[in-house]
Amino acid sequence: MKRKNKGRKIYKTKEKNYYGKSPMGKFLSAALTVLLIGGIGFIGYSVAEPIINYTQHKGDKPNESATSPTGGEGEDATDTSVDDGEKKAPEKYRAAALNVTDLANKAALKTALSAVPGNADIEYVEVPLKVRGGKVYYSTTNQQARSCSAVSSSLSLSDITSEIEASGFKPAAEISAFYDNLLPTAVPAAGYVTVDDGSQWLDDDPKHGGKPWTTPTSSEALSYVSSFIDEAADAGFERIVCTDIMYPYFRESDLALLDEQYGSSNRFMALTSAANLFYDRSLSGGASMYVGVSAADMLRGNSDVLQPNLLTANTIVLNIDVEELKKGVSDGHMLYEFSGTPAEITDKCLKFLNDRLSGLNVVVRISGYGATAEELLNAKDKAAGYGYSSFVIG
Repeated sequence: MKRKNKGRKIYKTKEKNYYGKSPMGKFLSAALTVLLIGGIGFIGYSVAEPIINYTQHKGDKPNESATSPTGGEGEDATDTSVDDGEKKAPEKYRAAALNVTDLANKAALKTALSAVPGNADIEYVEVPLKVRGGKVYYSTTNQQARSCSAVSSSLSLSDITSEIEASGFKPAAEISAFYDNLLPTAVPAAGYVTVDDGSQWLDDDPKHGGKPWTTPTSSEALSYVSSFIDEAADAGFERIVCTDIMYPYFRESDLALLDEQYGSSNRFMALTSAANLFYDRSLSGGASMYVGVSAADMLRGNSDVLQPNLLTANTIVLNIDVEELKKGVSDGHMLYEFSGTPAEITDKCLKFLNDRLSGLNVVVRISGYGATAEELLNAKDKAAGYGYSSFVIG
């Protein structure tokens, strides 16, 4: 196990040589530039169509205005959405979320279900099957989860779905992906390793509680998360929210220890690929899949997965945790401060993030252990004022 320290920043430079040009050299340079521009234009157009087709949503037809060299004119020129001919309205999702204590046993689950507000047009109950940190709150058959002591409830998925359906709701699942500190303790290949000696990377010094994380570049980690999606879909969970499709908060000293891909400008590709894999697994099991993101993580600038043109799952669940936001959130340059009621915090948060959510179907989740059901419902109504009619409370 490798101890991390602040280390030093490593800078790499490339030497460049500059040469003067003769008049003939300038002429040849200009001619070459014209040829290159023409060549790039041809290659760009040739490559664009396969890329656009690859990033289409499943079942969608290519967008004619997007693939046209001129963009088209008239009514379709401003329509950049991808659809199957007729526009389809986003799925409505109205849910109440349980917490992990509600999954201690059947009695606790029944009590929680009886407390779901009956006046909010709630259709789904969202269950935290796998949470940040790596704990699993049902009796999974995944042996790796058992080997790393992740299983924290004896309830079966059929126990959970039957109780939810008996209460008049439909089951939905929440599954945390890569914010998992447990799996790498049993399966080191699922986590980050240092490039110099292959030792396990931790998010802090061990004496300060440093922990490993799973990485989206690991086939073991992808297979592990997929197994929970398969179990949930097979058990009848109609909606699956995959959260924490993210990287840890790397410092410069961390990036100096790790593979250079984690500091590159295109590191989001591993996350969007993982999200699309999870979408396919959910879809094959008969469930819809949404990408869950934390509002606090978005404000901090750690939301690489949000690439609308690359995501097959175009619906995200934005979790506004009012208790977390009250502590203040910094992106390293600006401190975002929040106070007041959950509705006021929700309003302020959406003012900051509304533009960043463009191009996505958004479900707003309002959470926070200190808030009452009435306060959460009022905050939900505030989000509806921004046009977000789908919601999760709790």
